[in-house]
Amino acid sequence: MSEVDAVSWNSLVENNDPFLRHEFLLALEQSGSVSIKTGWNPYHLLAFDGETLQAAMPLYLKSHSWGEYVFDQQWADAYYQSAMDYYPKWVNAIPFTPCQGQRILMKQGINEQTVISLFIDTIQQLSELNNISSFHCLFPNTTQTKLLEPSLLIREGVQFQWFNKDYQDFDDYLQTFSSRHRKKINKERRKIHEQEISLLRLSGLEISTQQWDVFFQFYELTYLKRGQEAYLNLDFFKQLAKTMPEQILLVLAIKENVYVGAALSFIGENTLYGRYWGCYEEYNSLHFEACYYQGLEYCLEHNKQVFDSGAQGEHKISRGFEPVSTYSAHWIQNPRLSRLIANFLEREKNLIQHYKKDCTQQLPFK
Repeated sequence: MSEVDAVSWNSLVENNDPFLRHEFLLALEQSGSVSIKTGWNPYHLLAFDGETLQAAMPLYLKSHSWGEYVFDQQWADAYYQSAMDYYPKWVNAIPFTPCQGQRILMKQGINEQTVISLFIDTIQQLSELNNISSFHCLFPNTTQTKLLEPSLLIREGVQFQWFNKDYQDFDDYLQTFSSRHRKKINKERRKIHEQEISLLRLSGLEISTQQWDVFFQFYELTYLKRGQEAYLNLDFFKQLAKTMPEQILLVLAIKENVYVGAALSFIGENTLYGRYWGCYEEYNSLHFEACYYQGLEYCLEHNKQVFDSGAQGEHKISRGFEPVSTYSAHWIQNPRLSRLIANFLEREKNLIQHYKKDCTQQLPFK
C-alpha cells in the first residue's frame, strides 16, 4: 500500500468504510501484521486510465487459511488427498475482518461488469501461469456479489446485525421486545451497576497511550486464553490512532478505578462495526454491556442505521440482532474439484437457509 497513492485509493471507497481506507490497509502492512512472514503477501490489483486510478482490489497471496472467517480447510484437504497443492491461493479480502463491503473499488460512472471481468481474467491468467490453485473474494456486499455470480461460485453464510428502526433511545428499542426478553436485558444491565462497574466511551482522539496499552493487553488475552497468538500487534492500533482516529470508538469498563475490560469498534458512514473485546476476568454480563449495549446506545445517539457486530454469536439473537446473509465468491482452477465444491455449496446453501429461518423465529420482538 505504500506504493499506492492514498488520496486516489480513498476516493474509490464508499460509505466511509474504515477497513477499506488506505490508512487501515497500510497500517496492517507497516505494523507487520500482514506480510509474507504472516502468510498474507500483498499483491493489490490496480486499474488505470492514463495516470488516473479507476479501480482497485485489495489482494493477497495466501499460504494458509487463517484469519479469513470463511472456512475452506476441507477444500485444502481435498486438494491434498488428490496430491495437489491448495496453497498458495489468491484472497480478495480485508485481513482478519469479516465485515461486508466493497471488494472491488471503482470510480463512479465506470462500467462495473467490465472492470470485474478484467480483474477476474487477470487473476485467472496469473493463476494458470504461476500454478495458483484458486481465487476467493470474501464478504463482498450484496451488489458486488450479484456482479460476481456469473463468473464465480457463490457461498452463503450468516451473521447477526442490528438495524435502527427509528428508535428514540434504548428504552424505546426495548419496548419492541416481548416482556420476558425485555426483563432479561434490563437484568443484565442492572448487574453491571450491582458489580459497581462503570463504562467509558472514548473517540480515537481521546484515547491516551496508556489506554491503548491497556486495550491491547485485553485484546491479546482473548487469543492467549484460546492458546493462540493475536493476529494484530500494538503498532497496528497505535498507527490507526494517528491516521484515522475519527473512526475509532473504544469502550472501557472500570471497577474501583481499575480497567477490567475493553471493546473496540470502528465507525462508518451509517454503520458501527464491533470488532475486538477482552477482559482480565469474567464479570456477569460485562461482555454483553461492553460489546453490544454500549454500541447500540452509540448508534441511537449518533443515528447509525446498522450495528455490524462481527462473525458468529447466536447469543446476539435474543438481544435483537437479526440473521443476515453474507457471501463469498470463489474460482477453483481445477475443473474436477471445482465441480465437487459447487455441489457442496449447493447443499450447504439449503442448510444455511434453514438455519437463517430458525434464527429469525428466535428473535425477541413482539
